[in-house]
Amino acid sequence: MMRFLIKYETNSSDYKTATLNLSSSVTHNGSVCGNDTQAAFVAVQFGKGHSWSINFTKTNETYQGDLITFTYNTNDSAAFPDAKRKGPVTIVVKDTMGPVQLNKVFVCHNTDFIEAENVTQIFWNVTLQPFVQNGTIGKKEFRCRADTPTSAPTVTPTIANVTTASITTLSPAPTTAPKPVENPETGNYSLKNGNSTCLLAVAALQLNVSQDKPLLININPKTTTADGTCGNRTATLKLNDGNSTLIGFTFVVKNASEGGQKFYLKEVNVTLLNRLNGSVVSNAENNNFSKWDAFLGSSYMCRKEQTLEINEEFQIHTFNVWIQPFLVKANKFSTAEECSLDDDSILIPIVVGAALAGLIAIIVIAYIIGRRKSYAGYQTL
Repeated sequence: MMRFLIKYETNSSDYKTATLNLSSSVTHNGSVCGNDTQAAFVAVQFGKGHSWSINFTKTNETYQGDLITFTYNTNDSAAFPDAKRKGPVTIVVKDTMGPVQLNKVFVCHNTDFIEAENVTQIFWNVTLQPFVQNGTIGKKEFRCRADTPTSAPTVTPTIANVTTASITTLSPAPTTAPKPVENPETGNYSLKNGNSTCLLAVAALQLNVSQDKPLLININPKTTTADGTCGNRTATLKLNDGNSTLIGFTFVVKNASEGGQKFYLKEVNVTLLNRLNGSVVSNAENNNFSKWDAFLGSSYMCRKEQTLEINEEFQIHTFNVWIQPFLVKANKFSTAEECSLDDDSILIPIVVGAALAGLIAIIVIAYIIGRRKSYAGYQTL
């Protein structure tokens, strides 16, 4: 099963997200089985000019996916009713599937995804085996990362772990969204560019959904996988909780007024999926953030709770954030720039100032009372 979320520009120069599903009339023209000298190739065509394909390569012992090519046609007025750009658009992305033994079947029941450019490709209930040996399907399975998530590389920040709750449901409030009652577990996430780590993140995340039935979803790092892209000026971290929630964070670089360049969080998007069939329940994004900024070569840290307002229905509560999306060296965080919420040093002058103001007020009141008693009236000589 496959589904595609496509962000496209409209005639009014804003952006919308289209959803493409496989239709009942899928064809597979051009697919080939492959052999020792030719790659296996799976191609499907569906809808009004949309197509998807993947080729598989093999060694003497393993096979793996190579390139995924997806073409969507914005002339499909039902899916792209007001698209500014008309015609077919093609993207090519490297498949994330690792090597699988030739005699094993690749299986992925849970939702997995691949993001490239403005397209998110969502997969679930996948079973495949290219290069079938002697016409016999393998009896052993190789499970995908979404079915068997592994822990992210351990990063040791000076942040205390907190307790976790998987899902908490609160009673609907008439005007205000429910506040978090239990903090989620802090997770460690990272991205690699080749053999080098290019992004490090530590965070505890809680999704607040205020729709028909308000819902709090704690993102469990034990079942969450990280994907995304690293660049010189843009980096994206995409988290998949393995069940129903996809969360994306996009960071960009800007020129600071003084002191060099800074990075900051610019965009956050959330997609909720149906746990049974992978259909999109709802999705939202906000690309107008200007948070979590720090100078390039540094990291950003904020232990206190923060709220990212995506829209009226979606908020993300963050705790114990430590992020460095650029210029990671030796798989370690650089010196952290702490948020103002963590800066307790400003409390000292506030307390001292408040105490002095109180003392001055007491002196003034005592002086006024004393003067009134001294001049209560004239005395007889």
